[in-house]
Amino acid sequence: MAAHEIGEVLVQPEDLQRRVGELAERITADYAGRSLLLIGVLKGAMFFVSDLMRRLEVDCEVDFMAVASYGSQTSSSGVVRILKDLDGSIEGRDVLIVEDIVDSGLTLSYLLRTLRARDPASLEVCALLTKPERREVDLPIRYVGFEIENRFVVGYGLDHAERFRNLPYVAVLAGH
Repeated sequence: MAAHEIGEVLVQPEDLQRRVGELAERITADYAGRSLLLIGVLKGAMFFVSDLMRRLEVDCEVDFMAVASYGSQTSSSGVVRILKDLDGSIEGRDVLIVEDIVDSGLTLSYLLRTLRARDPASLEVCALLTKPERREVDLPIRYVGFEIENRFVVGYGLDHAERFRNLPYVAVLAGH
């Protein structure tokens, strides 16, 4: 990985961990006495869902979905495909979708419609990052880590053409 490919750091590692802890406290309070199913959206949310789950103090399970909407592009295609579906049923379950980033909202809107049709008891969203100025559809995002401006970011699970996921911070991709 070449240093010249990484631009401004938007969220430092310690700020990521602090905010994950704050989100975990809110989720723990909101789901006290209930069993929660976290649905991590692969691949981008893998670090976030892992860190979040370890800090939750409620009975919880995790499952994963993989969807494709970007490919190697830097903006959403608007076309969403499920590459990996859930392993089990969510009917009657309290479900929390854990997303890395929500920008246009098209992918998340598709996921919400798809999962609501499976009749969960509740369905909420936790997004590490949101780009409000990019939103094309109005979405209920109950838990938000950070709102960022419309820049292409990498790190902490987020990638460009499968690179940079391993960075311990969130940074702007140089030239974007």
